Amino acid sequence: MKQVLAILFLAAIGCNNAPEKKALSMSGAYSMLSQAVKGEKIDTTYSNLKQLKIFTDDHMMYANVNPADSVSSFGIGSYSSSMDTITETVLYNASDSSASDSAQTYHLTIEKTAKGYKQIIPEIGTGTQKIKLTEEYEIVGTKASSPLDGLWKMTKGYTVKGTDTSKGDGIQYKMYNAGHFMFGNTWTDSTKKLHTGIGFGTFTMDGTTKVKESVTASSYYQIRGQSFDIEIELTGTDEFKQTLTNKDGSKGIEFYQRVKK
Repeated sequence: MKQVLAILFLAAIGCNNAPEKKALSMSGAYSMLSQAVKGEKIDTTYSNLKQLKIFTDDHMMYANVNPADSVSSFGIGSYSSSMDTITETVLYNASDSSASDSAQTYHLTIEKTAKGYKQIIPEIGTGTQKIKLTEEYEIVGTKASSPLDGLWKMTKGYTVKGTDTSKGDGIQYKMYNAGHFMFGNTWTDSTKKLHTGIGFGTFTMDGTTKVKESVTASSYYQIRGQSFDIEIELTGTDEFKQTLTNKDGSKGIEFYQRVKK
């Protein structure tokens, strides 16, 4: 009887000392190396898509563009993690001429690699079109931090040229973290057709009033490979105004509000 009690006691100690599940540390910026799509009627790997994914402590955003035709997509949302799994809740996503603000949840299996990580979604899609999506990323983020780090939504924007002011329409999100930034927007033309645009790259901040953004990839050819000096006005920690003076003297002014979990 004493021997049985001793075994039970040791087992209890073993249970109490079992390692606790730890959340994955994902905060940073990652550049996609490849994307593999596998299903009943498809088995293709893409290595030419330009995609950046940025994680903060509680939000994520991705944006990509196909260099061949400039077709782009992006998505924003929140996430949680434990052990080798990330659960992403995408709150808004857009691709080419379609967009959705219906929340979608995805469970990603994460494998850390020498360069960064691999993420696997076993089944994505609906009905008979379910596929396995595998993406590999390398770390490109820095340890730099700034007051702008986080996910932001534009609340209003307009362009001022001389005495004329034109209001901007559409939806735009922007994220900063780990020395990188990205934006994604949707807007409709005069025929009511929806368009999606993205851009991403690196940034540095001079104090709290100036930001230099260097665009490495974008669906807008006018800004690819260009750097922009932007004036910033922070209102507390959750709002800011940015002003970009264009070469023709006009100014693009945008107001942003922090997206909270």
